[in-house]
Amino acid sequence: MSTSIDLNADLGESFGVYRYGADEELIPLVSSVNIACGWHGGDPATIRKAASLAQKNGVIIGAHPGYPDLMGFGRRYMALSPAEVTDSLLMQIGGLDGICRAEGTCVSYVKPHGALYNAAAKDVALADAIAEAVLLYDPDLMLLCPSGSAMEKSARAKGIRVAGEFFADRAYRDDGSLVPRTEKNAVLSDPEEISSRVLSAVKKGTVVTATGNLLSVSFDSVCLHGDNPEAVRLAAAIHNALQSSGVLIKAFAGEHYGG
Repeated sequence: MSTSIDLNADLGESFGVYRYGADEELIPLVSSVNIACGWHGGDPATIRKAASLAQKNGVIIGAHPGYPDLMGFGRRYMALSPAEVTDSLLMQIGGLDGICRAEGTCVSYVKPHGALYNAAAKDVALADAIAEAVLLYDPDLMLLCPSGSAMEKSARAKGIRVAGEFFADRAYRDDGSLVPRTEKNAVLSDPEEISSRVLSAVKKGTVVTATGNLLSVSFDSVCLHGDNPEAVRLAAAIHNALQSSGVLIKAFAGEHYGG
């Protein structure tokens, strides 16, 4: 049985007049945050505020780079070449890290966003491109990705430390992949159901799939999507359920000032 687990959420995704998530309410409930880098969401002021909130609350920061797709919130596949993916991640990680350092903190890990995350979980070339960007920017950074994915294998082959991830508010297929958002019931919203599946995943290493089968899962961090309309309520429910069950909420990565 796990005695500790990381709880992460997405922050800094609002841009201009468009509001996504409730950063100030979410930050006290989690142990690490994935901050947008301006390509799928986030603007300089929003990103800096998110970094400041994380620093003040002692929360570890991860870069959340994605496709250049503000209109689609980074959830549409784009045919970028592996070299373009590496270059874009270097730009996004470096930009966020600069803002973080101005706030007295830093980027400690990288978690690709949305369609890039899903594509690179299976596409070896994209996975290699992401691992290359992490290695070039700072080999001490960790990569947060699906356990057993192409991203994990590419990162480990390059000597990059990896943390596996479980999605609290997303339905799973029998093969361990996420049910596409275009399908019914892909995104979950009931606090009791979500808390129960998180506890099962953390304590038993299993989750019930969309077809009712039992899937074995291995991970270091539980993710809750910050743009979920119920994100704060769900985070509070998960936080309380874990603590009530004797599970410590603790970041999987430690802050560092490498690179």
